[in-house]
Amino acid sequence: MIRVSDLSKRFGATLAVDRVSFEVSRGEVVGFLGPNGAGKTTTIRVLTCYHPATSGSASIAGCDVATDSLRARRAIGYLPENVPIYPDLRVVEYLHYRAALKGVPRKDRRAAVQRAMEKAEVVDVARKPCGNVSRGYRQRVGLADALVANPPILILDEPTSGLDPNQRRRIKQVVRDLATEHTILFSSHILSEVQDVSSRILVIHRGTLRADGAPAELVAKSAARTLRAVAKASPSQMLDLATGVPGLRGARATRVDDVCSALVAEVAPGVDPSADVGARLLAAGLVPTELRIDMPTLEEFFHRVTEGGDEGAADTLGGVA
Repeated sequence: MIRVSDLSKRFGATLAVDRVSFEVSRGEVVGFLGPNGAGKTTTIRVLTCYHPATSGSASIAGCDVATDSLRARRAIGYLPENVPIYPDLRVVEYLHYRAALKGVPRKDRRAAVQRAMEKAEVVDVARKPCGNVSRGYRQRVGLADALVANPPILILDEPTSGLDPNQRRRIKQVVRDLATEHTILFSSHILSEVQDVSSRILVIHRGTLRADGAPAELVAKSAARTLRAVAKASPSQMLDLATGVPGLRGARATRVDDVCSALVAEVAPGVDPSADVGARLLAAGLVPTELRIDMPTLEEFFHRVTEGGDEGAADTLGGVA
């Protein structure tokens, strides 16, 4: 449904997007992550035909955004970060106006507007002027606008920006509900929100794609897993037990209390040394009170492939070179 190939975009001497490639298949909900200024919005504006690409190509529902932009735009429902609505029009009037602009036939407009309001959950403010609704409702009116022509693809740019926690929760639930009928590209710099609604994430930083894959898989491939074991032993005993265990590195041990010590070590990707450590503890007559492998968080992974990744940048995480 969305295909991007070697896409680059320059603004004068500034390279905002640098040879980005990815695809979004029918029915996917893909989170588009990156720090502020990473190139997310620029990429989205190329996809939605606001900016021409400097080089490379992009297509929406099989339509090239450069050579067939009208058909490409008909396949997109776009929610920008700042929703441009007319404050003096009632919500239902605004959506009728937008439906007309988008070519919805007159005979179908009433039903199209009603369907969009129900999906975006703004029926209860339909008769209110747009300028009198809360910011949360304003975002949902913008979402109803994106839905009014019933496009197969939704591109949502920071849809929860500036909302309070309850409003963000409501928007996220609306996006989840829409995922059954639409292909969605969901841009945000708030990791928890993207993780909550997306089956796959793209991470962009300084204009380049740093990672592409399911959140759990990307985090699992990260080298930041750690093993923690606690037992009634001295720190030196714990370190001796860890010596030579395949997959453990950087082991260190500290006192937890007067009788227990904790062993913490980094775990190499693709291995699980916890059974080996547990067996060694039991063989030494030490019963572990705690033995686990801690997975890194999505936030830690994100830091690694963006700020931390500038030093060793794109390990081949999720198949990204």
